[in-house]
Amino acid sequence: MSDAGFPVTCDGFLGGRLRLKQPQHGHRAGHDAVLLAASTPARPGDRVVDLGAGVGAAGLAVASRCTGVDLVLVERDERLAAIAQTNLAANNIKGRAVTLDIAQGAKAFADVGLPPDSADRVLMNPPFNAVARHQPSPDRLRRSAHQGDDDVLAVWVQVARRILKSGGTLTLIWRAEAIASALSAVEQGFGAVAVLPVYPRPEAAAIRILVRATKGSRSALTLLPGLALNAEGGRADQAMQAVLDGTAVLPLATL
Repeated sequence: MSDAGFPVTCDGFLGGRLRLKQPQHGHRAGHDAVLLAASTPARPGDRVVDLGAGVGAAGLAVASRCTGVDLVLVERDERLAAIAQTNLAANNIKGRAVTLDIAQGAKAFADVGLPPDSADRVLMNPPFNAVARHQPSPDRLRRSAHQGDDDVLAVWVQVARRILKSGGTLTLIWRAEAIASALSAVEQGFGAVAVLPVYPRPEAAAIRILVRATKGSRSALTLLPGLALNAEGGRADQAMQAVLDGTAVLPLATL
């Protein structure tokens, strides 16, 4: 199968209820996107903006759980944005994909219908492999999706803060070793920060953190009990499988 000039596959998410085209090579959506979606609160009528959406996996997973949201998928690669638009139609989900670089200014966002104080929910999976510590991928799409430094997160969070309404929420996934940069990025303009560590197994160190923050809140930070992807001994965890199947959400979506 080919789409947008390169080979693509059609893969099932959320127990097969969500079918997504995505590049056969390079960055491919997986657990991170599903965990991000399961950590994002949403209600019918909310404007939900997925920054750096790729083919739309995280945003579409939110919209499939909560029908009636106004979904906007923001992606800088026009080929991926085109696939994201195809995925919206294929899953009968209302929304739109726009081609826009996160680094562009407020006018560029306003020109595509995302002016300041216009979004209820923003979710993001920014490039989080630090250039100094990770060998860049030779694949351009994979490198673009994964490679970035801590200052990249600050830029993305600034965009989220600008387009969110007061009381709106930001949800992001980031590498656990850089928790300090994540907390620093949401320090200005956000409160009620909640952090959920993600472990590959109960006995292992955390590999990811999920963070939710509320624009304009002054409430204190909450560190939640960690989430293990697998039970002891590598066995599948039933609660985690329910999240991956889309039949359960994570605590960040209900706080």
